[in-house]
Amino acid sequence: MSDPRDPESQRRLRGRNLAMLAALLGFVVLVYVVSVVRMGGA
Repeated sequence: MSDPRDPESQRRLRGRNLAMLAALLGFVVLVYVVSVVRMGGA
């Protein structure tokens, strides 16, 4: 295993964190849109 402070490891970890953030935000938006449509607000 490489040093966690290695710049390459940090870059990979940052990319993974950004991907997780995008997935979570997408899920939140999806749940919001579905709930608005089900309530008949759209």
